[in-house]
Amino acid sequence: MGGKRGFGAIRRLPSGAYQARYTGPDGLRHQAPWSFATKEHADVWLAGQRTDISRGVWTPPGVPGPDEVALTFGTYAEAWVAGRDLKPRTRAHYESILATRLVPAFGKRPLDAIRPSDVRLWHATTDATKPTIRAHSYALLRTIFATAVADDLVPTNPCRIVGAGTTRRAGKTRPASLAELEVLVAAMPERLRLMVLLGAWCALRFGELAELRRMDVDLKRGIVRVRRGVVRVSTEVIVGTPKSTAGVRDVAVPPHLMSAVRAHLNAHVGAETDALLFPASDGRNMSPNSLYWHYYPARVAAGRPDLRFHDLRHTGAVLAASTGATLAELMARLGHSTPAAAMKYQHAAADRDRVIADALSRLASAPPSG
Repeated sequence: MGGKRGFGAIRRLPSGAYQARYTGPDGLRHQAPWSFATKEHADVWLAGQRTDISRGVWTPPGVPGPDEVALTFGTYAEAWVAGRDLKPRTRAHYESILATRLVPAFGKRPLDAIRPSDVRLWHATTDATKPTIRAHSYALLRTIFATAVADDLVPTNPCRIVGAGTTRRAGKTRPASLAELEVLVAAMPERLRLMVLLGAWCALRFGELAELRRMDVDLKRGIVRVRRGVVRVSTEVIVGTPKSTAGVRDVAVPPHLMSAVRAHLNAHVGAETDALLFPASDGRNMSPNSLYWHYYPARVAAGRPDLRFHDLRHTGAVLAASTGATLAELMARLGHSTPAAAMKYQHAAADRDRVIADALSRLASAPPSG
């Protein structure tokens, strides 16, 4: 948004800072070398430029004057986060990265004084044993500077380390077999068995399951409606929309689970339409730790101490892919907004099909019995 006056113009940048411009006596368009935290500060700067012109002492803006302060990375980054429409957990994650990694390294430096060599040195000496948080930190730094480039505050992005914003898991996630899943479910308390079943067969996230309510279950059509999710940020419990727009979806429940759904609704869910399917003992949204208290021993009983609860979603995705579901169908069922995540499940299903094919060949080559 821009504001025009008799002399110069002010526009608000995507970061929330303000930029001032004017036409000088040389007929050229000039821009303040720094952005301003408020519109009033930008106005004062323009008034000073106009006064210098009227007095005949004007020079093109360049080096900041004695009353001007260079826009620092810390100021810009904090405005950048504040101006973004972010999920609560994402906002908390970004603020933590800024406070613990980016601001200590770059916070007091002028935004346009940070060079590629500075970023490369910081990356080489930061969190070498924590590749995930280092990748997240670099990705946030790169994104902030991309906005600064769009704001015309820096000429180029100093974050140029190829692949530094991504990380890979140390090993592949192994989905649960149907036999393992059966043992796992049987080892859970009766009131939580359906939670495990829906997590696996419907590939639902924990936050989606913990916020499912009676009104979200359509017994006639055999679907659960995912409309909300619950997250915890520090000690605060926040109910909001799912992780992405694609997360708002209807998920068909495999027919063989519908009897378990009905039984659970009758035995463990209140009669109110907004009654939670899987409440905590106090009736509020269940916390992950409350589930893990029962889930961890159950996965040991199933012989899968490595199986995280989120891996049940992976299990369900691979099962869906093994039915021949298309990429678009997988994306819709899982609530993914981009193909990349859904593709890995198709690859996993293809790998499993190769195992099956190899086993068939072994059967064909086995000597006849008797």
